[in-house]
Amino acid sequence: MLRLATCLVAASLVVGGVHHASAQATDTKPSRMKLTVQKLKEMKAKWLANRPKLRACRAEVKAKGLAGDDRWFYIADCMERS
Repeated sequence: MLRLATCLVAASLVVGGVHHASAQATDTKPSRMKLTVQKLKEMKAKWLANRPKLRACRAEVKAKGLAGDDRWFYIADCMERS
């Protein structure tokens, strides 16, 4: 009985893991891939050259309530605007 229960738990974990991995593969967008720490540091160093504009972009992000990667992508778009 214990062996059967163990097999069922293991099988459900495998099936759940496969489903989760396939869902992640289809949800990724090439333009919105996860940012690496190094990439974030490079972006921030570039933005610090124009502090007033960065300050304005951060204020927009705070007003919109963005967080995580969405925050960084919004700041990147904002900093590229003229």
